[in-house]
Amino acid sequence: MSTRQKLPIGISDFQELREKNYYFVDKSLFIKEIIDRESKAVLLPRPRRFGKTLNITMLRWFFEIAKDADAKNKRKELFAGLKIEQESVFSEHFAKYPVVYLTFKDVNSADFKIAYSKIKSLISQEFSRHDYLAKSDILNESEKKDFRDIIFREADRAVYEDSLRNLTKYLHEYHKKEPIVLIDEYDTPVHSAFQYGYFDDCISFFKGFLGAGLKDNTNIFKSVITGILRIARESIFSELNNLKVYSLLRSEYKETFGFTEKEVRTLLADHGIAEKMEDVKHWYDGYIFGGTLIYNPWSVINFVSSEDMEFIPYWANTSSNEILRDLIKDSSEVAKEEFSDLLKDLPVTININENIVLRDISNDRITIYSFLLFTGYLKAYDKEVKGRKIYYKLLLPNFEIKEIFEDAILKWINESKFENEKLQIMLRSLVAGDIETFEYILSTFVLETLSYFDTAAGNVEKVYQAFILGMLVNLSNDYDVTSEKESGFGRYDVAVVPKDKSKLAIIMEFKTINEFKKETKDQALESAMEQLNEKKYETAILKQGIENFKKLAVVFDKKRCWIKESDKSAQR
Repeated sequence: MSTRQKLPIGISDFQELREKNYYFVDKSLFIKEIIDRESKAVLLPRPRRFGKTLNITMLRWFFEIAKDADAKNKRKELFAGLKIEQESVFSEHFAKYPVVYLTFKDVNSADFKIAYSKIKSLISQEFSRHDYLAKSDILNESEKKDFRDIIFREADRAVYEDSLRNLTKYLHEYHKKEPIVLIDEYDTPVHSAFQYGYFDDCISFFKGFLGAGLKDNTNIFKSVITGILRIARESIFSELNNLKVYSLLRSEYKETFGFTEKEVRTLLADHGIAEKMEDVKHWYDGYIFGGTLIYNPWSVINFVSSEDMEFIPYWANTSSNEILRDLIKDSSEVAKEEFSDLLKDLPVTININENIVLRDISNDRITIYSFLLFTGYLKAYDKEVKGRKIYYKLLLPNFEIKEIFEDAILKWINESKFENEKLQIMLRSLVAGDIETFEYILSTFVLETLSYFDTAAGNVEKVYQAFILGMLVNLSNDYDVTSEKESGFGRYDVAVVPKDKSKLAIIMEFKTINEFKKETKDQALESAMEQLNEKKYETAILKQGIENFKKLAVVFDKKRCWIKESDKSAQR
């Protein structure tokens, strides 16, 4: 291989990489491993930027039937000089299968309608690639209609959910050859759905789509799925008893993703910088896949291609790393101490769960550490079996990840200081009667902290009430903060009652906008204030000898908040 070959920064398609003569670390024996293993359906979860898309497109350009002899010869040139060319499976399987290829890496929308539209578009494009099927005699008229409706994105949801199963059936019947199914980054839409509050809708679709398409499907030769995580079986994969999952803890496919130490040494030597090996090792190695030491490929090639040969956290720039900061911020005190230990190179020993339940990500210690391991922030070693559980020691894999961790913790500390100062200003404004400032700061807390998922269903007024009570508890030294207590002709939502009777008391009534009645925020505010006045919630406060109070009508609409106060402080 020639020296100083261009490095494939941002090139993830195997055909483009090889045709343009980019440097390629030969992973072609991955093809043989897929063929030789008995598993018909495999899921290969690995961290981001570890070569999943490059490898799965390599499978595509190896297996897919070429249009003619010239196209086949050009395709064969892509594999010239690679290890797979020397294997018997090359002549037996090269360019002999119809292929279904779908990548969901760009389906990361904040809204389910937009995400579903993108998914339909991807399925439509794949059906369009195989539109010759609709012109053949293997489809009846009803099937041809569904086929055309999918291409024009007009099909019913049930048709899209059955589309993978039907397409493989048509391909098998037409080519007399079982197709290969390749699905890249299957869980990107799932992560976005969880983040933006449409998790159930997304899971429901993919459970139908993958369930119908892969479960006991005799029309498929092999199916390969990549992603970052194995989402828990009770969601997407609950019915796929034929799916084999090979996580980074397994020995199978251990050298397929990422670079081995030998590959990194060769890469550095080929680019005339062999002397940088120890520094590269310090910064970018440390991952352990199936007992094999693995380097971060994205960071290594970015370092080698950089003009200044600068050692920086290149991998950090491929994602906002917000999930890491959120996990640190929301974790227990025990976990925060353990994160500190990890920065000191002190391991954490824990039982790892390969099935990630995203709903538990913020409150379950095992899920947190399992998530961090499989997403590439930790490495696992010293496996120990205790009964039916498997324990590992966990550490930060390298200096790059340590930098990312330190940055996330520092941002959390700074944000915590800022948020605490902002909270104190808000509380001081409230008890001083400066409701305008209180409303402004409360609105920012609601916008930044409460998600649509938190307020999507159920008794949402209780969600807001609990949220505000959690902040008001900081007044407990000088005020009694109570909720749902009888006073006057009912029960108020929240009251802030000063222990010093000369100070101001606050009574709050919460309300959410009634969308079915097309209620405006002004109507909702007026309704809440009328209830405050009619119920005379101030009665119990007056009996305590407190003469000054304000009544606040607080109205919420998802991530927005407005407050209306009584015209003036009431006097006995």
